[in-house]
Formats: sequence, structure tokens, C-alpha cells
Amino acid sequence: MHHILCGLAANPALSSELVDRLISIADDDIATSLACRADLSRAQAVALAERVDECAAQLAYRGRLTAADIDPSVWPDAALALLEQGVGRPEWARLLAADPVREHREKLAACPGLPSDVVDTLAADPDVHVVAALAWWTTPDVAARLAGHPHAEVRRAVAGNEATPPAVLAALVTGEGLPATRRCLVCDHEKTPFVHDPQCLRLDCDLLPGASCDGSHESTVHDMRREALLNPATPIEAVAGFADHPSMLLRWALAARRDLSPQACARLASDPTPGVRADLAENPAIDDALIRALADDRDPDVRRRLAHHPRVPLDVLTRLARTAKIGTALLPRITASSPAEVEELAKSPDPAARMLVAQRRDLPPEIRDRLADDPDAKVVKSLAPHPGLTEAQLRAMVDRHGVRVLAKVATNPDVPPALLEDLVRHQPAVQKVFREVARHRRATASALLVCLADKRARPIAAGHPALPPPVIAELLADADWQVVEAAAANPSLSPAVISDLMCRQ
Repeated sequence: MHHILCGLAANPALSSELVDRLISIADDDIATSLACRADLSRAQAVALAERVDECAAQLAYRGRLTAADIDPSVWPDAALALLEQGVGRPEWARLLAADPVREHREKLAACPGLPSDVVDTLAADPDVHVVAALAWWTTPDVAARLAGHPHAEVRRAVAGNEATPPAVLAALVTGEGLPATRRCLVCDHEKTPFVHDPQCLRLDCDLLPGASCDGSHESTVHDMRREALLNPATPIEAVAGFADHPSMLLRWALAARRDLSPQACARLASDPTPGVRADLAENPAIDDALIRALADDRDPDVRRRLAHHPRVPLDVLTRLARTAKIGTALLPRITASSPAEVEELAKSPDPAARMLVAQRRDLPPEIRDRLADDPDAKVVKSLAPHPGLTEAQLRAMVDRHGVRVLAKVATNPDVPPALLEDLVRHQPAVQKVFREVARHRRATASALLVCLADKRARPIAAGHPALPPPVIAELLADADWQVVEAAAANPSLSPAVISDLMCRQ
């Protein structure tokens, strides 16, 4: 019965009176579903939060609770949710800055627009995690102040803050102009030198695997530099030299920067770590010569990522489509193709080129129709979800290419209901077809009944409003709880059945 109530809580056809009934008996799971209802009134939101304290923050994030509804001493997480959105009250921040629960102070430290006195309080917090949270999200002037904090964890957070002034970020990388770091999370709790065992079994240990300190706080300093490398506000001049650094993680962080020099790109292109080269391959900073060189990289992920480069030449992209597992995503270079390039790709003798352009969903009708008749199944599979295709064209695709295109045809927004019924009865069957039809807005009751026989499609079909009410009611007794919840949430569930279910409570 619990899964039925969770489903009913999400059912858009539920009356306001029945929502009130559910609120009165809600537990955490039911409250989570109720909090997501679009028709929840303010009074109902307050009643729900009073019933289940834990959902107050969810209701605040969704705008169901306002500052007038919240007492921060009762619902601190809800107050923090509003402060995070910039609509809380300043006095709440002052109250929560002294909260004995560290996690509350951490969340507060990440909120924008805090009063200056609250910022000062948090910057002096005895728990370094709170100060670090402030350093991650604070304003440029406060970040600059915290860059000289004696704890390495705080400096690491300053290095990741994009509001930190560039000169301060450069100083964090080099260490020049800043006082020496005196502590880190490792030497706070362990006698140095110490290296944390990656297989540590201590339940009270929260150090990261491999964290180490020999007095120089080396693992945290390393992580601080990595944050600075990933931070686009860090001047490239301060980090360019890391292209030859012994640390793979630092080179990897550098490879994603959009402001790399040609020299740094060239060095990273020969990096021994495939992940470094893969991030570089997608980086707009690399030039055409390097793009062509990386197209021959021995690692398939490098070639796959290169296909996502926004300026990859079309001839290179076509070659990559034949050798790399690009998938079905519409690539940036194809999205940016000019009308002339679209025409060129569609007329290419290479099926890989035609497959790439067939992923677009804004093709001119004449090109779309030409590709619909393509002899290559991969091209037709890419095109099949394109809007505007007629029933005759979609049926012709199925007749010519069979199981290779069935699932994609089922995703077409304009596929007629009769064709959906034929797709679920196709022999041999394609399991993915059942799931696609089960979620299709044009699916008929006849098609959905077939989908119910498929284990993975059954929970999806159970929630489809075209399913007959008697069938939905039968599914409330299903052995699979996901099917039960989906059926209970189905807006076509009979009002009489809903009333009967509620009367059992």
C-alpha cells in the first residue's frame, strides 16, 4: 500500500481534498512526491513541512515556502535554501552563523550576499571546513584575504573560486608573496610524515585516499594547484609550465584550458596519458594542424573526443565517424554547418558523412526526404526521429531496414498510432521498441498492452494516460513496486478507485 500512496501523491488528477488527506498521513517518501506537485497550495506546503520536517528545504527550493513561512530555528535547512537563493532574511544568517551544527554553517558559508559581519564570523570559524566553504564562494576581496590563511584546505578552496583575483591565483600557484602554510587536514589529525592508506578501513576517517603530509602539506598543495589550473580566472602565464609537470592530474587539468598557447598544446598532444590528450582534443585552443595530428591518435577516446571539437574539418570528422565510436549525439561541427556544407554532406558518397548530417533535426525537406530513401541503414537510423516524415516514409524505412531502425522510428514525434501498434508486434521483436512506444505520447491502448509484457517497458507503460482505467487498476497489485507507483500516479486512474484506496487509510 505504501507504493500506491507514493504514486497517488504524484498523481496530477488527485483532488485538493485528497492531497490534504495524504499530507495528514505522509512519511518521508510520500512527502517527497507531494512536495513536487505543481498544484500544491501555500497552506498545504506549510502543513506538509510541519508533518515531515525533512521536506521543508525541498519546498523552499521549489518556492512553495517563503520567508514568512519559515522559522530558522525549526527549519534551518529551509532557511538555508532561501538564503542560497538570495531571498532569506539577514537575521537568519546571523543566527545560523552560530549554529552548533557544522553542516549548517558550511551551507551558510556558500550562500551569496551575506552581511559583512556574518562573513567575518564565518572566516574566523573554528572549523576549517566552514572557512573553506566560505572561500569557495565568497567575493574577490574576501577571497584575497583568505588566500593567506594558515590552513592549506582554505587556500585550496580559494584557488577554486572563480571570483578570486587573478594575481592572487597566480600567487597561490607559485607561493610567492604569501605566508607559509602551517596546517592541512592530514597533519591536523596524524603525526607526520603520514600517507593515508587508500584501503583505509577506519569508519571515523574522512581523509581522501592517498592524502599525505611530510610537513609540507604536499597532497593539499597539489590539489590547490589543480584547482587553480582548472580555474579560468588563473592567468595562463602562471600555469603554462605545468604542461611538463610530473603530475598527470596537473597536466590533465591544464589540457582543458581554453587559453592554452600553441606551444603548450603541442607538448600536451604528445602526453603519455590518453585522458590528457582526449581533453586536449576537444579543446577549442588547438589549431587545425594539431586536430589532424590527433585524428590519427592510437587511443579511440581521443578520436571520439576530437569529433566533438567545434572546428574539426568535415573531412576529418567524416574519417573519425568511420573509426571512432561517436554515438548518436549531434556534433557541434554539424550543428554549425552552413547550408552548402549540409548539402555537401548529404550528397557525399561516404555513408559516414551522410549519417552525421542526418542527426540534424532542421534539415530542409528535400534533403530530409532524400536521406529517408538512403540505402545505408545507419543513415536512415540517424534520420528516423526527424520531424516531418510521413507515415509512408517511416513504413518504408521499416520495410527496407527492419530491426536496425525500429527503435529510432518509434521515437519519431509524428509516428502515427497505427504504426506504433505495428512496431510492437514486429517479428523479430526489438526490446527497446517497447520502451520507446511506452513513453510515446501517441501510443494507443492496444500498443501499450503489448508493452506491458516487456519487463523494462512495463513501469513506463503503467504510467501512460492512454492505458485503460481497468488495466491501470489491475497494475496496482503488480509484483514490481515501480509498476505499482507508476499506475497509482497515472492521471487516467479511475476517481472511484482513487477514493477507494484513500478510504483504506
